[in-house]
Amino acid sequence: MRKDYNLEKRKYVIAAAVLTVVAIFIIRLFSLQVGDNDYKRYADSNAFQRKVLYPSRGFIYDRNGELLVYNQPAYDVMMIPREIRNLDTLDFCNTLGITVEQFERYMKDCRKNPGYSSYTPQAFMTQLSARDYGRLQEKLYRYPGVYIQNRVLREYNRPIAANVLGNIREVSQNDIERDEYYRRGDYTGDLGVEKSFEHILRGVKGEEILLRDAYGRIKGKYEDGRYDVQPISGRNITLSIDADLQAYGEKLMQNKTGAIVAIEPSTGEILALVSSPTYDPSMLVGRERGKNYAQLTRDPGNPLYDRAIMAVYPPGSTFKPTQGLIFLEEGIITPDTHFPCAGGFVVGGLRVGCHAHAAPLPLIPSLATSCNAYYCYGLRAMLDKRTKYESTAEAFEIWKNHLVSMGYGYKLGIDLPGEKRGFLPNSAYYDKFYGKNRWRALTIISIAIGQGEILATPLQIANLAATIANRGYFYTPHVVKAIQDSIIDSTYTVRRYPTIDAEHYDAIVEGMRMAVLNGTCRTANLDSIAVCGKTGTAQNPHGRDHSAFMGFAPMDNPQIAIAVYVENAGFGATYGVPIGSLMMEYYLKGEITDPARKDLEQRMFNSKVVGNSGKKR
Repeated sequence: MRKDYNLEKRKYVIAAAVLTVVAIFIIRLFSLQVGDNDYKRYADSNAFQRKVLYPSRGFIYDRNGELLVYNQPAYDVMMIPREIRNLDTLDFCNTLGITVEQFERYMKDCRKNPGYSSYTPQAFMTQLSARDYGRLQEKLYRYPGVYIQNRVLREYNRPIAANVLGNIREVSQNDIERDEYYRRGDYTGDLGVEKSFEHILRGVKGEEILLRDAYGRIKGKYEDGRYDVQPISGRNITLSIDADLQAYGEKLMQNKTGAIVAIEPSTGEILALVSSPTYDPSMLVGRERGKNYAQLTRDPGNPLYDRAIMAVYPPGSTFKPTQGLIFLEEGIITPDTHFPCAGGFVVGGLRVGCHAHAAPLPLIPSLATSCNAYYCYGLRAMLDKRTKYESTAEAFEIWKNHLVSMGYGYKLGIDLPGEKRGFLPNSAYYDKFYGKNRWRALTIISIAIGQGEILATPLQIANLAATIANRGYFYTPHVVKAIQDSIIDSTYTVRRYPTIDAEHYDAIVEGMRMAVLNGTCRTANLDSIAVCGKTGTAQNPHGRDHSAFMGFAPMDNPQIAIAVYVENAGFGATYGVPIGSLMMEYYLKGEITDPARKDLEQRMFNSKVVGNSGKKR
């Protein structure tokens, strides 16, 4: 009997079709049960509600144990979009004090959340006031799919140290993408310690699993909370900042523009970090945060700009101790080396002016009188010394490297975000500007007195004061003194030694002491405390000169080193020295007692300095 080949082929076609359909069903079943979580989420959301438990954020204390930052309760409105049924939108909006248009915008924004699902809770509105929370809580039963999430916001005990403390803000899309810890509506540190120590302060989230009935009503914890995960609170931080000294410094700097940095030389701990103008950190808390932040960004004084670590200025005469140290180390001078001063440094048609004082003079009196000519002659003797260096460029690189070892030209590494490096040129910089081998010491002589291309932050200037106070070493400056159940990074506990022999610092200390006793820093002299200091009057092409001061006290066993920089305030002795000396006296004595010094204090409190500071790079 002949085979019917058409029938035979049809049989295979039908079998293949059946197998294909079966395969499709199997693949789809696998996809639904294993690969696709939507149905699982839907089933789970019918039976459970998973509620995030937010940890308490770590507290922040000052060095004396005073509580500076703690937490207050906050409330967020959360929604599970799939469960929003028959919502009386108008009543809901009236309850929250928003418009229908705002409601629609919030709902639209919810759908932009990464990993958005209508089955999972989404943040609708954050930071409800206690009044709005109470009003919503009374009506919550009317709004199925809506519940309240408890959170915390920061509270500040004192309106100080905004630049040090920082604040917290709602996370951005970039934050969420970088760190899976966050989801929309969460908060993260923004500026200051809150930002740089975010992972320590934020803690670890927990989760509460609630059981629903068939109508979506919460019936209690699933299996009595057996599978709940409790949050872990953030760790507390103790700052090195002295809150009273910080507040005192901010008061001295009110109505002025500039910075104060005070350091404990023996540890590198920062006692005060003042940036002026400043602001009350509580302005950036709550529903008004956005409005206040915009106001601060528009403020011409730029209070959000931390001048203590971000602003770079010509250091002026506070730079001269570095020059004395380098010249001693390189054998260019001895403490007894004399240089002339004919009303300044005069070579041919070049003149760098100086004020009247005895001349010629050696190193120590040159610091006391802040002689410009002395350091110009010293720099010229070094850079043009062909018996020691093959070229000006070689000598200059050695000069620059000594400065780098002292903390200039690069970031010091403070434990706060945003630190700037200042600026030190290298020989390639001048080669490019003037041409290779076409520049000499006289071409760049202004750098000898902290002018020209030299730029430094107030932090770097204060660190130099701490280095001199220690007679040749410093610790990386830092604002965090201790972390709960942890230790601070060893970066901040290891001594750093500049490339200057310790024996050379004694002459610099003596010169700075003479400056206070009978030189340019006489206002800093205290009867019971041996103060060492150095003035700085930095030229400003955009307006009045800047007033600066660098010093430490006591001379032996120093407890505080300080730098003060007041923009457009004229001579260093006019504002820098009085403010610096008052800060040291207040820290060491706890108060200002001498009547003459009280008058000086009131004058600094009440004085106002305005002007054009110029561009800060």
